[in-house]
Amino acid sequence: MLTEREVISTFEMLRNEHLDVRTITLGISLFDCASHDLERFKGNIHDKISRLAGNLVGTCDEVAVKYGIPIVNKRVAVSPMAVAACPFSAPQMVEIAGVLDRVAREIGIDFIGGFGALVEKGMTTGDRALIEAIPQALASTERVCSSVNVASTLAGINMDAVVLMGRIIKAAAEMTRSADGIACAKLCVFANIPQDVPFMAGAYLGVGEPDAVINVGVSGPGVVRKAIDRAREGNPRLDLGQLSEIIKRTSFKVTRVGEIIGRQVAGRLGVTFGVVDLSLAPTPNVGDSVGEIFQSLGLKSIGVPGSTAVLAMLNDAVKKGGAFASSYVGGLSGAFIPVSEDLNIAEAARKGLLSLEKLEALTSVCSVGLDMVALPGDVSAETLAAIIADEMAIGVINRKTTAARLIPVPGKKAGEKAFFGGLLGEATIIEVAVNGGSEDFIGLGGRIPAPIQSLVN
Repeated sequence: MLTEREVISTFEMLRNEHLDVRTITLGISLFDCASHDLERFKGNIHDKISRLAGNLVGTCDEVAVKYGIPIVNKRVAVSPMAVAACPFSAPQMVEIAGVLDRVAREIGIDFIGGFGALVEKGMTTGDRALIEAIPQALASTERVCSSVNVASTLAGINMDAVVLMGRIIKAAAEMTRSADGIACAKLCVFANIPQDVPFMAGAYLGVGEPDAVINVGVSGPGVVRKAIDRAREGNPRLDLGQLSEIIKRTSFKVTRVGEIIGRQVAGRLGVTFGVVDLSLAPTPNVGDSVGEIFQSLGLKSIGVPGSTAVLAMLNDAVKKGGAFASSYVGGLSGAFIPVSEDLNIAEAARKGLLSLEKLEALTSVCSVGLDMVALPGDVSAETLAAIIADEMAIGVINRKTTAARLIPVPGKKAGEKAFFGGLLGEATIIEVAVNGGSEDFIGLGGRIPAPIQSLVN
């Protein structure tokens, strides 16, 4: 294992290759804030988040200066609000989202996650209230993120929830029509959601987690690409097995960086250290792209034949290196392919090299799924639900996390641009080859049963 001094030397070696800690996320349980009185509940959650997270940004900044590595995002994830606020109605849930947004702004974090529900097997009154509140809650707030888990390998796919989420996504997009449907960029529909995800929009604090815990999201696609480029320049005859080993070793170093930083922040805040999420999370910046790794490994672009094989290798090598570097690996841990957040992937979509169907194929081996995919504004709620159902099936059958963060951009068509700004970037709207034809299937509702591999006891 690397010593702290060796990790610091790694910082120096990689400092110009976009190595950073992508997010420090403080998970906070809100279950002890429970009350049937709305005003009391809002006060309780405001006070607890302020008390535990008030020094989060300052502490992260201090640790970043000490180690000379940026901590890009500081975030909070709370208990699933559908559980913590189960007595309240949809309009009251919107008020609660407003409190989360206000306290996030006061403590200086960029996002707060956990305005969500776990409905893979059915919906409670609180679940329905929260889901109905999502469009207004996300449209009226800046920093609140929402995730809804509608499927799992153990439970199957709750198609009633899938259908509802198709309608919710359409409503959220329409409420933020003037901003290209940006509310949908803060909403993710999951299968097999982990309880310790530090990345938005999926972050929330699971019911089996501590009262307060630090989870770290590392990154480093630029670091991985540079390592591959250096190796191939030095020895052009390296094969894929040898290149996989290089990716694994690089992931080891990046993971050790994340763990040391996370433990420092947790110790200073006096809370538990949780996990390191190994995910290669890109940004819209040049040189910080997962898509560029595909080119370094010999493909013209992500999306051309061979892309799924490369992504499978990349995901596996990242996990192997990270698992050796830390005993506390969690979250999603692999490679993200968010279309608008990765300049190279967004360009592949613009050129037509990445279709919705190819993206779906890639999600069978990546760490998330259909992520930040801009779609034509006229796509129907039923078609959205069908796309979500397909993505959930990939996760359920393969016993992995998959998700859909779909953005039907109001008033725009395939080939036009959607602009979200900042880390969310911009994207060419991808064509939906068949908008319709799934209505009868979607209308059947019910629950698609869990697959046979769920019987593991």
